[in-house]
Amino acid sequence: MVSTICLLIVMGIGYAAFSTQLSLKAKGNILKKTITPEKLKESVVDSGNGLYKDIYEEGKYTYKGANPNNYITFNNELWKIISIGSDNLVKIIRNELLTESRWSSESTCANGRIEWRPEIDSGCNIWDKPALLNTYLNETYLKTININSEKIVLHAWSIGNIPYGNTDLSNQITNENEVQSPSTSIGLITVSEYLRANSNIGQCGNFNLNNDNYETCQTTNWLNKNVDYWTITARDTSTYNGVLYINNGTVGGGSTDGFPNNYRSVFPVLYLSSDITLSGTGTEQDP
Repeated sequence: MVSTICLLIVMGIGYAAFSTQLSLKAKGNILKKTITPEKLKESVVDSGNGLYKDIYEEGKYTYKGANPNNYITFNNELWKIISIGSDNLVKIIRNELLTESRWSSESTCANGRIEWRPEIDSGCNIWDKPALLNTYLNETYLKTININSEKIVLHAWSIGNIPYGNTDLSNQITNENEVQSPSTSIGLITVSEYLRANSNIGQCGNFNLNNDNYETCQTTNWLNKNVDYWTITARDTSTYNGVLYINNGTVGGGSTDGFPNNYRSVFPVLYLSSDITLSGTGTEQDP
């Protein structure tokens, strides 16, 4: 009887310890460390892949490199973080292609700001006309976002046009920011955002450098998606009514290829509220 009692006591202690271990392990798997966008800014780097302090806009942080850990899950889809603003809004881009679309099917820009060649059905390159793509993203596509849609922040978009081949990135950013669209939920990247995502500043730090060295530059920029896709940036010229696009590592739109009525790939961009919390390591497997 004594042996039996001792055995039961040992079994009871063993079971209790086993149960505690299981409980602690389960809790450890459930509880994940969370951080805020403000806290994320503390993980800056100055070389390679990662989050950089932006040298052009105060308080802004930009992800650079071939494959930084900037994946984020939104609407049960993979997106990637472009930047975190001084207001801690998180700007993200959909990782997968949404669709192929014209930028605009309007033949002229008739809102009084710019008038291009009406005899050519080349499309209007003013985003807030609104462009065909603007309407599609903010009406048709927006309705399909049904998870955490309340975290989307209405925001103005930098739509100032730039000269094709502008070699001064700082001046280009100023030109882009000079014209702001009305606030909407969804937009596209600017050309400067594409250039700023490259970690190889020496060879890829501006429009012409990027295009001259595109074979190198496309390997150090995570925003190179190996397809032609639209930006929100119009080309500043009196010859072509163009919109600039990313052309497999280069900035395209220097000819009629940039006409807004051409079909190109679309990767939506939006801003998430500063009050979101983030967990995970930012990899594709653990966004």
